[in-house]
Amino acid sequence: MGKKARPPIPLLDGKIIETHCHLDYLDREQLELTLSKSQAVGVERIVTIAVSRDNQQLVRDIAETYDQIWCTQGLHPHEAASWNKDFDAELQASALHDRVLAIGEIGLDYYYEHADAQTQIAAFEGQLNIAADCGKPVVIHTREAEADTKHVLGNLARQLPQKGVIHSFTSSMDLAEFCLAEGFYLGFNGIATFKNAENVREVIRQTPLERILLETDAPYLTPVPYRGVPNAPFYLPFIAQTIADLKEVSVDELLAITYKNSLDCLFVNAQ
Repeated sequence: MGKKARPPIPLLDGKIIETHCHLDYLDREQLELTLSKSQAVGVERIVTIAVSRDNQQLVRDIAETYDQIWCTQGLHPHEAASWNKDFDAELQASALHDRVLAIGEIGLDYYYEHADAQTQIAAFEGQLNIAADCGKPVVIHTREAEADTKHVLGNLARQLPQKGVIHSFTSSMDLAEFCLAEGFYLGFNGIATFKNAENVREVIRQTPLERILLETDAPYLTPVPYRGVPNAPFYLPFIAQTIADLKEVSVDELLAITYKNSLDCLFVNAQ
């Protein structure tokens, strides 16, 4: 028997902003095909994310080349050991670029332990301070680090004129409530469609619609029913439908609200 055919990607009426993906993983041909297919399903804007010292310039170049793409600047917690005075100065300068929306992807990840906790915290705090100084929001990654995430944000979040988003949220409802109370949005992706992710679906049910962002984290975390192939922004309709069902609203209503949320959260300083 042949493989079961996957359903077509839904064509939605509303506009979508992809708030978190990694387009620098694609070559030029793949990137332009991805942009074409994403536009065809309603993706109007895409935010591509910096994670290491090696890709800061690359994501800026991509954002400068394509009108529908914007970017961030920052060190992922896996790269925290690269944080030093030189990169601090580089980030302060690149943060002011007119295609840079936010400082990210920054935060804490104690699951893989690519860097020790103190090294990660130092990089996280340093980058939060830069965000506060330049008045841009942050894109935060947190995994298996709830207590320290709360501690760092409890000390520094109020210094941020613009808060930002806790992306790919998979943590507890306790951390969700803390982050929401501090003014952050929560980003949800294809994990919401995974069979074993009921904890994420419960957080979605309890998070106000007005504080939800849509993302893919492509090329990772491809939603059902396309698991097993690289993720891409054009799979966002599956994520939108799942979240709309969980929130018991129409997809059109969800898209209208999350589109505004994305503008309010990440595009506040966009020129």
